[in-house]
Amino acid sequence: MSDTRLPGPALRRLKSLGQLLKPVVHIGKSGLSDALMASVDQALADHELIKVKFDALKEQKKILVTELASRSQSHLVQRVGNVAVLYRQQVDESKRKITLPTDLGRPTAGEDASTEEEGGEQ
Repeated sequence: MSDTRLPGPALRRLKSLGQLLKPVVHIGKSGLSDALMASVDQALADHELIKVKFDALKEQKKILVTELASRSQSHLVQRVGNVAVLYRQQVDESKRKITLPTDLGRPTAGEDASTEEEGGEQ
């Protein structure tokens, strides 16, 4: 999931929501252990959008946060200082807590429509 990029409007919405969050997962000197990954997975399942704080391993945070997003199948929304915000959309639509401007992984309506219009006019 972290391979695909979030559309601009969705990313802006998630960044604004992420600013209001308090860290729910703290990464200590044990790094990305199985227990930490289980905590991240559960937090993403419960909240969809989470804030993660690096209490240790601060020098390696750029590498670790990318690995964390990949292993948790989430999107890295932003990383500022020692804090990162991750997002993973709930599979079950009835359990989704966050409504995004567009569906993940699909072009925005403007991008899709402009491509079709150009092809149809000629």
